Amino acid sequence: MKALVVEALTADFSRIGLRQVARPAPGPREALVRVEAASLNFPDLLMLKGEYQFRPEPPFVAGMDFAGVVEEVGEGVACFGPGDRVAGGVRTGAFAEFTLADEASLQRVPETLGMAGAAAYPAAYTTAHVSLVEQANLKAGETLLVHGASGGVGMAAIDVGRLLGAQVIATTGSPAKMAALRAYGAHEVTPSAGFRERVKEITDGRGADVILDPVGGDVFDESTRCIAFGGRLLVVGFAGGRIAAMKTNIALIKGFSVIGVRAGEFGRRFPEKGREVRETIWRWAAEGSTRPAVFAELPLERWREAYELMRDRGLVGKVVLRM
Repeated sequence: MKALVVEALTADFSRIGLRQVARPAPGPREALVRVEAASLNFPDLLMLKGEYQFRPEPPFVAGMDFAGVVEEVGEGVACFGPGDRVAGGVRTGAFAEFTLADEASLQRVPETLGMAGAAAYPAAYTTAHVSLVEQANLKAGETLLVHGASGGVGMAAIDVGRLLGAQVIATTGSPAKMAALRAYGAHEVTPSAGFRERVKEITDGRGADVILDPVGGDVFDESTRCIAFGGRLLVVGFAGGRIAAMKTNIALIKGFSVIGVRAGEFGRRFPEKGREVRETIWRWAAEGSTRPAVFAELPLERWREAYELMRDRGLVGKVVLRM
């Protein structure tokens, strides 16, 4: 089968390419899925450089999120069979014509989603739910500030925040992205540079109750200066490149919490909670309450273009590779 294989860790994509590899066979509780669509996540980019928390040893097949049709099931699989439309996430292996997935990680693709939307859904909406519901306990009427809002996780957070009844403020870096986020449903949109005063103005000086930060660096620093007393600052990642350091007296004086979010690890450490999160986000999708943002669909052969779009911050939503 054809697959996108990472042969060595590099920052310039020079040791990644399409290769023919053996088609895997499902083991107990596993399903072999014929992949129709798979989406990029920021960790996919970090894995190429060995900068993600999970560091698979090369060679490995890239890709985490996918949607497709069950081809074959292993012993003990009870919920799915050949021909079922499914979506899910794997730690590696999604950017291929076939991928193996544990039965527990799969969900049926609802009629409300096409394959591209289903492939764009798992990691982004799991992260949004774990961040906003499980970690921050976001409530209706609170103010949510979303940084890096034009990325997949950022747009999922906008979607989930609105669904939970929060006032959503989004930050991003260009007028075109600001317009797209307004159209997507953010209540307020402000440039990433100098957002502090605008957030204070929108909240009548109070600050944001919950801040979702996948950027880090200067964005984190400025966030500590526009968070409400008793607020929750969610550390989701460091896309900006610099890991921020904070003096703890700032948290003490302003009475806020800094909470690290690892959505995948949350599900692995608390399997029952992880199952509840998956069931909730896919129920939202089936109801049409959420709508994943797909920026572009590209054939697998144009994988380099997809990675470059993510690297260069050229996305508003997710880019999906079609097999």
